Amino acid sequence: MSASTLQTLDRGLRALEIISHSPEGISIADLAKELGIHRAICYRVVATLESRRLVVRAEDGRVRLGVGIAVLASRLEPQFHRDAQSLLRDLANETHATAFISAAEGQDCVAMMVAEPDDRVLTVGYRVGSRHPLTKGAAGIAILAARPEDRRDPDSVRQARRDGYSLTRGQLERGAVGLATAIRIFTRTGSASPIERSVGVVAIDELDIERAAEAVQRTARQLERLLAP
Repeated sequence: MSASTLQTLDRGLRALEIISHSPEGISIADLAKELGIHRAICYRVVATLESRRLVVRAEDGRVRLGVGIAVLASRLEPQFHRDAQSLLRDLANETHATAFISAAEGQDCVAMMVAEPDDRVLTVGYRVGSRHPLTKGAAGIAILAARPEDRRDPDSVRQARRDGYSLTRGQLERGAVGLATAIRIFTRTGSASPIERSVGVVAIDELDIERAAEAVQRTARQLERLLAP
């Protein structure tokens, strides 16, 4: 490290790089070892990054990248944001439902982008930044279904893995039908990206499931091409 480098900032950036290579998360002890620092210092580095939503700590204490990374990336790449928003609008109008892109943040699913159909007076209120448990709602279940199989997976995740999309009814809002699929992003080395996302639609009562499933899966593949490194 050169004399002109800020040590604390350098540690934080190195920590983000290390965490980004650990899709399943990394323990504080292992992160401290990788950084070559005391565990107490590592806790402070992680706490600082966590306060900015750049990382999150799961219930088991392992550290993963947070949704703040995706937010920064979307600001850095306005062309992607424009293209993705255009795809979402097309999806919303094709399915006559509210369309969304969500991302995993710890044990929660957070809405990153939302588009509403032009031909509907009443739609499901799904705000950017709204969150709910990964285990509830189509968006979160789709993300869980893209993870490696686990014997503890609930039936909803197993079903979504078989179908290629998740389908929920009334889990987050009475009468709401949600359908989503994972956006699978891979690094140049072929490993899965630590930023987990899904795309889907939600409507009140009326949703053509077959048509929505085809449209959502097609949109997911288009978004994957936009996000490909």
